[in-house]
Amino acid sequence: MIWTTSILSCCLLLGATLSAAEPQTGIEGVITVGPVNGGPARIGIPGSKPSANATFLAQNEKGMATPFTTDDQGYFRVPLEPGHYIVSLKDKKGGIGHYGPFEVDVVVDRMTKVEWRCDTGIR
Repeated sequence: MIWTTSILSCCLLLGATLSAAEPQTGIEGVITVGPVNGGPARIGIPGSKPSANATFLAQNEKGMATPFTTDDQGYFRVPLEPGHYIVSLKDKKGGIGHYGPFEVDVVVDRMTKVEWRCDTGIR
């Protein structure tokens, strides 16, 4: 019984250590894009969709850029140092649509939650 209790205690301590090691400073959220259809909005037809598998850059005031990619639902989580960031679609070269810049302040020991909407330019 003592051996089992010791193993359980070790596992619990290891679990607490692993949880504490998760990145706790950065940004997380969802990026959507819309409108996805031209013309007026229609009842029952979504006007936006997740910005799926898109790569964005989070650039701080020192010029350091951190790339991150959204998942198929537009969700992302990226660890970042505390500071002010400007986030934009990576490799956007002119054309219609606005995919940032979005501004965000990252504070220590907190994942800042955001919801950003990109404009496709479709009208």
